Amino acid sequence: MADQVYITKLAKFLPNEPVSNDGMENILGRIDGQPSKIRNLVLKSNGIRTRYYAIDDQGRFTHTNAELTANAIRSLLDSSMRISDVELLCCGTSIPDQILPSHASMVQGCLDAPPFEIISTAGACCSGIHALKYGMLSIAGGNSFNAVCAASELVSPLLLSRHYENELAGLRRLKRRPIIAFEKDFLRWMLSDGAGAVLLESRPNPPDSLSLRIDSIDTCSFAGEVATCMYAGSSRNGGGKLVSWKNHSPEEWLENSTFAIKQDVKLLDKHIVKLGTEKLAETLRKRGVNPRDIAFLLPHISSEHFRKPLDREMKDQGIQIPQERWFTNLSTVGNIGSASIYLMMEELFYSGRLDRGMKILALVPESSRFSYAFVLMTVC
Repeated sequence: MADQVYITKLAKFLPNEPVSNDGMENILGRIDGQPSKIRNLVLKSNGIRTRYYAIDDQGRFTHTNAELTANAIRSLLDSSMRISDVELLCCGTSIPDQILPSHASMVQGCLDAPPFEIISTAGACCSGIHALKYGMLSIAGGNSFNAVCAASELVSPLLLSRHYENELAGLRRLKRRPIIAFEKDFLRWMLSDGAGAVLLESRPNPPDSLSLRIDSIDTCSFAGEVATCMYAGSSRNGGGKLVSWKNHSPEEWLENSTFAIKQDVKLLDKHIVKLGTEKLAETLRKRGVNPRDIAFLLPHISSEHFRKPLDREMKDQGIQIPQERWFTNLSTVGNIGSASIYLMMEELFYSGRLDRGMKILALVPESSRFSYAFVLMTVC
């Protein structure tokens, strides 16, 4: 069994060229041929300036979700750690390319990898940390000496305007205004594509290189107490209960944009910061960590809209970490769901700003039914 587990390498993959705010509708298209009425409002609030799509300027898909992950993993590997040396592959994503086979098995296929253990973790933004935790526990438990953990998102195909055409046509037939609901249009200007990967080992890098020792990973779900906030592949009935795509006809899939990603913004604002901060305060107390000792906080905030509320709530909970110690790259890479925290970790790790002994706290909220993940690491 390993006494400690270390992140020894990190890598990312962002498809194609960065897309500016002004270029988004050129790629995603205009619903009903009209510019979005909420786009500028959402972009002003979320603070994202550029993001990446696995779609080229001709509207052609350039990568699958599995290929995004495989490319990040290829950047992770070299002569000192080849694909044939990997013992465990852990992959998290919100929406894989297919229902079956599993996402991790498709990534293994893209890599032309030899037989090894794999696992796919489901969920939304926390699925990447679930993959990391599985890899950590496997090494700590003596089941493996190394693990590649990855997170990726390919959401842009679901954001294309053409997927809403049948719903608009249905609204016209009913003589209603052909306007897509805010909960669907909102996320078109929030989400983007990409992947990140890390190598876990039972030993740190040699003394001339830095590593990140994983001190703890804590996760928690509030699904038993709070209703669903973000969802896809389902719709709400009159009572607010989710109804699966399996209970709808193929015609209804199109007419209701069933597979579009949707979010209840009011529910998000009410719970996402408060629940997560209360749980973070409890976790820090349990782990005996003083917030003053945190050198860098990596908060996966889906929007700059949440920066001030998070700072204020942390202060109220007695766990404030000054914003000059926050590190995020949301404005330049966008919100890539489960992969966002991997890209933050990768950028910080290679930034030249880390010194041995520094403590890092990663905070990942998941709005789908309010789950949270907290990762404590030490630079060594």
